[in-house]
Amino acid sequence: MKVSDILRVKGSTLFTVQPEQALAEATTTMADHDIGSLVVMEHGDLAGMLTFREVIQGVVRNGGSVGSLTVRAVMDDHPLTCTPETEIDEVRRMMLNRHARYMPVMTQKTLMGVISFYDVAKAVVDGQDFENRMLKAYIRDWPVEEEAARERPALL
Repeated sequence: MKVSDILRVKGSTLFTVQPEQALAEATTTMADHDIGSLVVMEHGDLAGMLTFREVIQGVVRNGGSVGSLTVRAVMDDHPLTCTPETEIDEVRRMMLNRHARYMPVMTQKTLMGVISFYDVAKAVVDGQDFENRMLKAYIRDWPVEEEAARERPALL
């Protein structure tokens, strides 16, 4: 399974923010849309990621308030990225190693979407559920007579 499979199911809605935007405005966008991350874009290029983790760390460093902080002051300016062709197992390893919950999906310099650790986990579980259903159907429909006929000559 590849990242493109997740993006196909997830859809293409993206929320972005600019680095010089007020952090208070960015957190309002996150709250209004019930999302955990915003992609930070500058002049059409990926500049970083803003997640609830960076927001909380920035607020704590700022004495407990957002104040006049900008997105640039708290964003992750070197986020992990992947391509639509990246295998899900590789994405899972990358996210676990960096404790990343969100990952921009890029094709060269074009932002294709963002996947979350939840999206990856859901895709893995859905894939396993499908495989289990197929295996159970295969076992249930096992041709008993043909199998017995195949085994008899082997016993002689």
